[in-house]
Amino acid sequence: MQGISVSFREKIEKRLHRKEKTYETEQLMKEKRSEEYEVLEEVFDRSTLMVIYDFLNKGVIDEIYGVVKAGKESRIYWGKSKEGKDLAIKIYLTVSAEFRKGMLKYIEGDPRFKGVKRDTRSLIFTWAQKEFKNLEQATAAGVRVPKPIAVRNNVLIMEFIGKNGVCAPSMKESPPEEPEKTYRTLLNYLKKLYCKAELVHGDLSEYNVMIWKNKPVIFDVSQAVPLSHPLAETLLYRDLKNLNRFFKRLDVEVLPVEECYRRVTDCGKS
Repeated sequence: MQGISVSFREKIEKRLHRKEKTYETEQLMKEKRSEEYEVLEEVFDRSTLMVIYDFLNKGVIDEIYGVVKAGKESRIYWGKSKEGKDLAIKIYLTVSAEFRKGMLKYIEGDPRFKGVKRDTRSLIFTWAQKEFKNLEQATAAGVRVPKPIAVRNNVLIMEFIGKNGVCAPSMKESPPEEPEKTYRTLLNYLKKLYCKAELVHGDLSEYNVMIWKNKPVIFDVSQAVPLSHPLAETLLYRDLKNLNRFFKRLDVEVLPVEECYRRVTDCGKS
């Protein structure tokens, strides 16, 4: 816990043990518009703080540093494990209902998550569980993704891809030095996802593939669906079209989409 400042740790303690907010504190939070208070209000609600505090107490997380990536759906923090390994701590924003409709089509039809409640909080908790499960299955299939470590409620802990708190760049930010090789590798990843993990990524593009040590790493896999999902085929075609569109711009001689589909779904060949 050395990576958390004393003041930040005190704020966590206070938020965990505070039974109710006083009017004075509410007004302070409304008036204080610094990034730190926005983070505390928007990300670290009581439930989230309890999860983080428990991960700290159990030694899953040893140190927490700053935000390395912030979006409408989640924030990612750089942290360290007790063994000194880099962690990516992804916190889904439980107060955000913006992507509720978008996530439903990926959850409905997924037999792994039958009977999930439709309220926003339950959906976001399921979304984090879904990403963790997809990362597990992808890793077991030999697909290079951030290795999953732990998940609870809206907090997902996984391997940090990058160095010294700086995330590896996406393909959009830094096109691969060997585009033809990267193209073939990604097609092979999609095949492993399909044939071994029995998943379709569903949102593959240059925005969610990192280039780390000159190799592609697929991330943001929360929307990945099993092959039994009614949208699986449609989503796979979309992934392949996105892949071809990007690499064609890099002057790679891409395969026809139908041929890509045939190769990815032909599980009789390695």
